[in-house]
Amino acid sequence: MTDSTSLRDQFLISMPHLDDRHFSRTLTYICDHSEYGAMGIIINRPAGILVHDLFDHIQLDYTQVAIDPMPVFKGGPIHPDRGFVLHGDDGRRWLSSHSVTNEIQLTTSMDILEAMAVGEGPKDCLVALGYAGWSPGQLEHEIYENTWLSCPANSDIMFRLPAEERLQAAAASLGVNLQLLTTHAGHA
Repeated sequence: MTDSTSLRDQFLISMPHLDDRHFSRTLTYICDHSEYGAMGIIINRPAGILVHDLFDHIQLDYTQVAIDPMPVFKGGPIHPDRGFVLHGDDGRRWLSSHSVTNEIQLTTSMDILEAMAVGEGPKDCLVALGYAGWSPGQLEHEIYENTWLSCPANSDIMFRLPAEERLQAAAASLGVNLQLLTTHAGHA
């Protein structure tokens, strides 16, 4: 798969007719896409817990500094017991990171959470439990079947907008209002 056909560093916007409990009304950031499949993190579905709750669960002391409440997201149905941190690349290196772009990294090691607990984490970050995955050719087929729209990712949407505004903001970047689209799939 060439870089021009890769969806890495793209948003996947679920179409209104997608009736799947894991992906209905989701905005997914694609972290990797190759001939081996695709992997992404859903960035607009809060899990109902805050990062503080996660710190409590993994026994990290976060009481030394004031940390703004930050939601943990349901990143996808695969490995919902594993944590993933999408973040801006500020030059620091973590034990287990994958560079999505020169500006965005995905980290799975505890050292980033330890840094966040003491107020030394990345400025732009999003914590998720689980991820979304597609087997080789599956995502391309789903796009062909009008399940998803894709557009270039945008850090402001990913890190700065409230979760409930992200899906429509991504669609609007394409000039699309999802509320005006039909809930039925079709091909022209």
